[in-house]
Amino acid sequence: RLLSFRSIFFHLETDTAILNELAQKIEQAIPEDPPPTIHEGGIINKGYHPGLDELILMTQEGRAYLARLESREKQATGIQSLKVRYNKVFGYYIEIPKTQTAAVPAHYVRKQTLVNAERYITDELKAFELKIFTAQEQRAALEFELFNDIRSDIALKNTHIQEVAAFLARLDVLLNLAEMADRSHYVRPIITTDGRLIIEDGRHPVVEKTIPGGRFVPNTIQMGNEEQQVLIITGPNMAGKSTLLRQAALLVLMAHMGSFIPARAASIPLTDRIFTRVGALDNLSQGKSTFMVEMQETANILNNATHDSLVILDEIGRGTSTYDGLSIAWAVAEYLHDLKGKGVKTLFATHYHELIALSECKPRIKNFNVAVKEWNEEIIFLRKLVEGGANRSYGIQVARLAGMPKEVVGRAKKILLEIENRPKAFIAEKEFGKMIPAQLSLFSPPFSFVIERLKNIDVLNITPMEALAYLSELKEKAKGPDDQDTI
Repeated sequence: RLLSFRSIFFHLETDTAILNELAQKIEQAIPEDPPPTIHEGGIINKGYHPGLDELILMTQEGRAYLARLESREKQATGIQSLKVRYNKVFGYYIEIPKTQTAAVPAHYVRKQTLVNAERYITDELKAFELKIFTAQEQRAALEFELFNDIRSDIALKNTHIQEVAAFLARLDVLLNLAEMADRSHYVRPIITTDGRLIIEDGRHPVVEKTIPGGRFVPNTIQMGNEEQQVLIITGPNMAGKSTLLRQAALLVLMAHMGSFIPARAASIPLTDRIFTRVGALDNLSQGKSTFMVEMQETANILNNATHDSLVILDEIGRGTSTYDGLSIAWAVAEYLHDLKGKGVKTLFATHYHELIALSECKPRIKNFNVAVKEWNEEIIFLRKLVEGGANRSYGIQVARLAGMPKEVVGRAKKILLEIENRPKAFIAEKEFGKMIPAQLSLFSPPFSFVIERLKNIDVLNITPMEALAYLSELKEKAKGPDDQDTI
């Protein structure tokens, strides 16, 4: 890239000399505020071409002549309201109010009658019209010809224009990156081949500019191929998980551009591709739901990611039912950890707290969460990435912050308590007060009976015979009606 940049610089002197000449021609020829069309004249400046100057002078003198003609006719006829005018339909004419038509000279020829005025033409005005029209047509034709000559000259020098434009574009990018690095205290990242990604106190280059007073909270990310390869990041909504993921991807990309990055220090491994699965959208024109698009993008990542890639996943599986989504998210995390026996560096933000358990069976999966603090039933977002998994999503608190009605928030709290107390068999109450069976139950009714009976056994005082009787009863009950019919 640097050699390519230098080669353009070496040719720049020749290119600029050629283009300076072209620029001078354009500045001399084209007015700053040209007309909207190129066929009616006025697109070439006076002084650019001698022949054009003569035609311009003729048309300009024509305007002065019309002013003199109008003044002379007013004096000759005594009609002070007399006007010499022009329109594209009738050309030049003399307009006189109907109240003054008695004073119209005999050599005036009526051309048009209006409600309140009459329009006339004279031999002198006809001769002028022919002369001025000819001059205007010649001027427009000559200007169009000169304009096309300039366009042809520009086309011939297109290669030089493109080379200078490419140079200026690169220079613009480099100067802006340099200015941002200096102004915002960026650091030069170290590019490595050891696979370790270390960003100390990294900041999002865009988001930090939207937060006044330097209140953006920096975060440190450490990943490698031997440990902490897949980071499961949990935490409530609005805590900053998505910003953190995008920040990591942007800083890796900026480092590969050759840019300094917003961090205290950074070691960036050579990365072949950055894969992202963030956001939610659908493709109605092709009949694809949000979940289908999400799965297609995830499939693309799983099929194309390599050991040297960086994968960013945000809320995989949220577009379907809880258990389906959890199962897919779990399987995707396992696959990325085991990819081709080496795995791939992955930042995986999720609300499925069950994924925290993956760290117990996959050695390179580590749990992190974006910290929050509870204070008087309020939550304070600390925006800091810390080790360990989050055990709550604080969704109800976030809903309240978003302006949900108090009735909805209060009802949600009651439902949450019910679900937490009976996680495997939550029972919803209908409006008419009756209860409906749980949709998801871990045990069927016979097994529920067995569990209840076992809970009530006094194991310290039961006799062996009573225990055998209990066991026989439970065995028969556990068989269920289908099993009993087959015995």
